[in-house]
Amino acid sequence: MASSSVTYFSWKNTLIAITTICILSSSSCSASSATTKVNPRPRPFKKIYAFGDSFTDTGNTRSATGPSGFGHVSNPPYGTTFFHRPTNRYSDGRLVIDFIAESLSLPYLKPYRSIMSNATDAAHGVNFAVAGSTAIEHQFFVKNNLSLAITPQSIQTQLLWFDKFLESQGCKVAGAACKAAAFDDTLFWVGEIGVNDYAYTIGSSIPGDTIQQLGISRVTSFLQALLKKGAKYVVVQGLPLSGCLPLAMTLAPEDDRDGIGCVKSANNQTYSHNLVLQAKLQQLRTQFPHAVITYADYWNAYFTVMKNPNQYGFKESFKACCGTGDPYNFEVFAVCGTPSASACPSPSQYINWDGVHLTEAMYKVLTDMFLNGKATHPPFSYLLDMKLRHG
Repeated sequence: MASSSVTYFSWKNTLIAITTICILSSSSCSASSATTKVNPRPRPFKKIYAFGDSFTDTGNTRSATGPSGFGHVSNPPYGTTFFHRPTNRYSDGRLVIDFIAESLSLPYLKPYRSIMSNATDAAHGVNFAVAGSTAIEHQFFVKNNLSLAITPQSIQTQLLWFDKFLESQGCKVAGAACKAAAFDDTLFWVGEIGVNDYAYTIGSSIPGDTIQQLGISRVTSFLQALLKKGAKYVVVQGLPLSGCLPLAMTLAPEDDRDGIGCVKSANNQTYSHNLVLQAKLQQLRTQFPHAVITYADYWNAYFTVMKNPNQYGFKESFKACCGTGDPYNFEVFAVCGTPSASACPSPSQYINWDGVHLTEAMYKVLTDMFLNGKATHPPFSYLLDMKLRHG
């Protein structure tokens, strides 16, 4: 980790711990299964399996996380824009994975924890993502006395859940028929995973380079496991432009800024992480030539919006829509969903929702860049063409 990153990450770690817990505790209870069909082309995939953290989680958090030390769950205004009620999504509405499902004419994914007793809900896929989840196994954080890590689930936990789910579908022994049913017509969407690993080591003596090495190693092993099982079409999101989140902007020194006004040290950290991740993905493409592995460039897509927010309909780039306090409408003791916080009247004009997560409007812009723009490598259209060509 660069020295400027140490400067940013080594102070006010107690406040960040409280914020992390508050945001994770501000989850809600139910998920929607409504479907919006927006793509007229023939449906290329019959199901989606999704993995990741709070940027992708559609309902696993409340039943999956351990004790947080705070008793409240998410309240309105979470979910107010589209679902008109909290749905355990960390936004005012839909997430990237929801828009992905819409574009493929599929229902919104049910969280794994909600379909364990009703397998019919999994006909079109399952979401295994958990808010607060890490790339590195939870025991690493426990061993190093890192109390920020309040969520015991990691990406390896999600892989275990996936294995259990396959067994519940009769795929304990991966025969040809099982593989065909589980993988041939399936899109694997691996949402960003790794930001929490860096956050949980704030203020500790563990170098950022160590977190990068361990985190990418775990994600690589996870992807190898999916590919060995038979995954053919995989999208992997990189880490976001985390230095532009109100949390980072609030806690970082004012002289730690980059050309777009965000926290330079944090953005440099995630940028560096993504470069190594992309190199690993290229190695996996060589190792598994039968698979299409697409990288979704979360960092540069976000950066593109930040350079010219008005072009995408945003009037506020830095303030959180839901929160309280100056200058970023964000306070660690009054996060969205608590009595002291309130929401802006027009979330669609904001990039940030609650100080840590994004608005539905921003997620839609990012999804459009992933599906139709230049933010996926190789392009998502190539992945679709390969699927339609091979059936």
